[in-house]
Amino acid sequence: MLTRIKLIPSLIVVAALIGIAVILTVFESEYLWKVQELNLFLDTKAFFWQQMVVPAGMLTWLGTFFTQFFYIPWLGTVMLCAWWALFVWVSARAFRIPWKWLTVLLIPVALLLISDVFLGYWLYYIKLRGYFFVATIGMTAAVSMVWLYRLITSKYSLRTVFIVLATVCAYPLLGVYGLLATVLMAVISWRLNKKLVSKGIDTVVAILCIVAVPLLYYRYVFYQTNIDYLLRAGWPEFSFGKEYSLYYIPFYLLLIWAVVATACYAPRNRCAEVRRPILWGTLQCLLLAAVVYATYTFWYKDGNFHKELRMQQAMEQCNWEGVLAEEKLQDDEPTRAIVMLRNLALSRLGRQGDEMYHYRVGSKKPTAPFPVKMIQVAGKSIYYNYGQINFCYRWCLEDGVEYGWRTEYLKYLAKCALVNGENQTARKYLEILKHTLFHRGWAEQQEKLVGNPDELRKDKDYAPVLHMMGYQDQLTSDRAILEQYLYTEMVRIETNDPILQEQTLIGALWSKDIMTFWPRFFKYMELHPGQRIPTHYQEAAYLYESLEHHVDINAIPIDDVVKQTYANFMTRVQQSGGAPESILKERMYPEFGHTFYYEYFLNRDQELY
Repeated sequence: MLTRIKLIPSLIVVAALIGIAVILTVFESEYLWKVQELNLFLDTKAFFWQQMVVPAGMLTWLGTFFTQFFYIPWLGTVMLCAWWALFVWVSARAFRIPWKWLTVLLIPVALLLISDVFLGYWLYYIKLRGYFFVATIGMTAAVSMVWLYRLITSKYSLRTVFIVLATVCAYPLLGVYGLLATVLMAVISWRLNKKLVSKGIDTVVAILCIVAVPLLYYRYVFYQTNIDYLLRAGWPEFSFGKEYSLYYIPFYLLLIWAVVATACYAPRNRCAEVRRPILWGTLQCLLLAAVVYATYTFWYKDGNFHKELRMQQAMEQCNWEGVLAEEKLQDDEPTRAIVMLRNLALSRLGRQGDEMYHYRVGSKKPTAPFPVKMIQVAGKSIYYNYGQINFCYRWCLEDGVEYGWRTEYLKYLAKCALVNGENQTARKYLEILKHTLFHRGWAEQQEKLVGNPDELRKDKDYAPVLHMMGYQDQLTSDRAILEQYLYTEMVRIETNDPILQEQTLIGALWSKDIMTFWPRFFKYMELHPGQRIPTHYQEAAYLYESLEHHVDINAIPIDDVVKQTYANFMTRVQQSGGAPESILKERMYPEFGHTFYYEYFLNRDQELY
């Protein structure tokens, strides 16, 4: 009976880790995919030594190594949970936690999990490489060093010597987690040594090491590092002009837990007998409930964020129907990134003119306490697919310098070079990607297109982009407002390419400027003789002629249903009795939300970012 009871805490921990793995794989696969896209690990010596020129270099190298396995979500998740299992095992032995309270170790595991899944849009801005694994590996290493310190004999001041050696060796490899290990060794020394002098010596030595070791490394080794970074190397930074302290809470709680667990260490074996099973079981249940509740509460659950990720993932696979399938499930007001990705998918499928307003339009801001720009969320892919190659290239370079080089950036840099015919540049980026584990195949496939323009024009990814490049691409300033810049530039383009020209007409509809619309509309008719004009273009033409009477509408083939819908729309407006626009917008949407009439009159407050 006692043996079976002893197994319960271990089984609970194992079940919790398995549950976490399943939940991450099933519900966060697109998030994990994006995590590895915004990661870069190369199997080269140069990459390794680039990490090692700053403190915590080994930690970030290992973090990026394991993060790449999220390319296969279940595999990366299993590795992450395996690290947590190792952390639990090491912690149980380092702090001699009784088996009956083994579930207490789910608290730091939950904090590590929260630190990964509460990021949200910080995913695009986090600068710490290998972030997803860094805290887990760092905490495991720190606790392991405390365990080793405890196992060393106290004779001949070996523990004191170990504090010095461990700090000297661990700081350049682990950064702040190496210093944390030093702090924990100082704390546990008060639980191990019987002599007050020994305790005091170890504490003083630990303090001196924490102060002196980083400064010595800064003076003689890491002289390229900012001195403000010395004591927080390996620590994430959540700042956008100001610090967003909420995001540091899981990390602070991890540090507090480590210190408390160390301070509660008991040199002698504690009684493992469960004397009051009911009380013990109740406390176990309360602990588990608190851990689950806290994890669920801080888990980032914004639907638009995950929808953007799924749409981008489908777009990378040229699965345009998959992009629209995600949009059809839209319940909440969409962000502008969702609207832009959906319109891009419709344009690739040749259905934008008939279906553009059949989906919900909105401008909900990303759910984040800091300013989020669409340019960081989906800007590179949108610029690339609309043929704005220089802007895609520019933002890849700028963000690469600001946030560190990532697989996604290198892919788009290679694509931009390919469509620009810059073969040597394309080979350079593809050679770098060939040193990755999971993107090597993609790079080798793209390499076959280098110097082969005929095959490039046949490729399902590159062919549409080449159509969009039928104008002079120049680099000016977009003020980081992608949508406004893109459509403003589109309407200025003079082209005879039907695909590109239709986008100039879309830009004219977006501008809602009548004088801009007509030249683009008649050019569209010229390039599509005898073809039916898409519904939304008819609606715009019929509305603008009705408003200003500058064009003979009888010369334009307008469907009867378009005319009747306009008449019904205007009748409903007249019957509204001067209702406020907000109320009118809600009333009219079910019947007319799919028309350009509704877009023109009632969707004029879309906020861009």
